[in-house]
Amino acid sequence: MKNVFTKNPQDPDEQREYRYGLRTIMELFDIGPTVAITVLSIALLIILGGVVAFIQSAPPTKINFSAGPEDSYFQKTALRYAKALAKNGVTVNVLTSNGSLQNLERLADPKAKVDIGLVQAGIRDKEIKTDNLVSLGSITYMPLMVFYRGKKIELLSELAGKSIAIGSEGSGTRKFALRLLSSNGIKEKDPGTTKLLNMDADDAIAALDKKQIDAAFIMTESASNDDVRKLLKSDDVKLYNFKQAAAINRKIDYLNVLELPEGSIDLGQNIPDHDIQLVGPMVELIATDDLHPALSDLILDAATEIHTRPNLYQKRGEFPVAAEHAIRISEDAQRFYKSGKSLFYRSLPFWLASLVSRFVVVFLPIAVLLIPAIRAVPAFFRWRTQIKIRRRYRELLILEEKFKNETNPERLKALRRSFERIDAEISKMRVRAAFANDFYSLRGHIDYVRTLMMSKFA
Repeated sequence: MKNVFTKNPQDPDEQREYRYGLRTIMELFDIGPTVAITVLSIALLIILGGVVAFIQSAPPTKINFSAGPEDSYFQKTALRYAKALAKNGVTVNVLTSNGSLQNLERLADPKAKVDIGLVQAGIRDKEIKTDNLVSLGSITYMPLMVFYRGKKIELLSELAGKSIAIGSEGSGTRKFALRLLSSNGIKEKDPGTTKLLNMDADDAIAALDKKQIDAAFIMTESASNDDVRKLLKSDDVKLYNFKQAAAINRKIDYLNVLELPEGSIDLGQNIPDHDIQLVGPMVELIATDDLHPALSDLILDAATEIHTRPNLYQKRGEFPVAAEHAIRISEDAQRFYKSGKSLFYRSLPFWLASLVSRFVVVFLPIAVLLIPAIRAVPAFFRWRTQIKIRRRYRELLILEEKFKNETNPERLKALRRSFERIDAEISKMRVRAAFANDFYSLRGHIDYVRTLMMSKFA
């Protein structure tokens, strides 16, 4: 029995099958063997290119997510995304960090190979180039809290001369703390008697508890919600009320005015015992601009599930939102916020939707271009063959008229030479079966002109 999976170019049967297949294509499209092989080669190359593009366009199954310190809100949020994406076969590697600034640095550095991260709006550093980054929108507010010991203070400028934990290097907390303190006359480069301490949230909370420092700027990018709640319930530590919150928002527009309502921490003990004004930025999902569109939809779908619920600082359905800050909103995110998930992802499983959408994107344009091109090639060669036949017809008609009216022997000889040339050229013509009628009609006209010519020499 012949093995149909093995090709032997020396096998006469296989050579015959190949020739028969090629001949079928030649007859079907009315083209010669050279053209048939050329067209098939080009078509195969285009299809091969489509297959390569199809494979390369597959969304990655693993991404790196730069979050925050252990047990922080940022890290816990990233883990929630990891759980949501895992349902669709995407593994999320959650990376700990010092906070927003380090996340931004990693995203801007191709060598870090980070795909997405949590960054507070307003975090800027002239040395960090963000041209290759996009925002997928904002997901929540993050209040900046100032906890302090001692008598009640009305203005941040009253912290002058005290020891203040301003957050660790690479954190958004530190950036915002320095900006606010600078606006209140406490400069980083010339703090005077004020001690500005680079401490992370855990160390700052511990130091505040042990009375080793006077105040601490805390944000949940690096602190846990439980630790913040403990501070809010502490009798020895006070939470600063930003009574100038509206003015701060006018000067620093990315610091939104927020409110911690009376009794919102503990209704029974009425903690806090009055409304407290706070300021804080939004938190953005920042990604590299080469993030796959399918992953963008998947992440934003998870963001809708995770962040749409209300909390102390936001209403139901307020987030996620396409609020643009320093980094532009991606086109994929804009499309998601406007019309939701892509068509195929609305009703199909992620892996199947990815397969179908890639097939449509890659092979539909190829089909649109390739099918008319394949049909145009035979049409071109048919047109060329028709032109050749009609040209010979025209020459024969002219020659026929001259034979009918010519009587000069020398001119008749010249006409005969012209006839013989035309006859020889027609004999060498090779035409497809589709033009057999036209060709044999031409041959019949040759015989008629030959008979007419012979009558002149009789």
